[in-house]
Amino acid sequence: MNKAELVKAMADETGLSQKDAEKALNSFVNQVSSALEQKDKVQLIGFGTFETRERSERTGRNPQTNEEITIPASTVPAFKAGKALKDRVNN
Repeated sequence: MNKAELVKAMADETGLSQKDAEKALNSFVNQVSSALEQKDKVQLIGFGTFETRERSERTGRNPQTNEEITIPASTVPAFKAGKALKDRVNN
């Protein structure tokens, strides 16, 4: 499912116009992104948790030259599914 299909499904389920459903989805994405930028967690009980995780510096290899390179430390977004979502997917 892509964004347009998700917006249409949201509009159909809620009775909102597709334009309003897209605004709601964009607002959700913006709010989650802003929270993650500030290293906050976003917990949606029953669905899951959006959070950031720290990756330490590590050594990698350039596949073209086989040369070792250092991959710098970084912060990455992560999602951990909640129990209700896991149960729904597994049934």
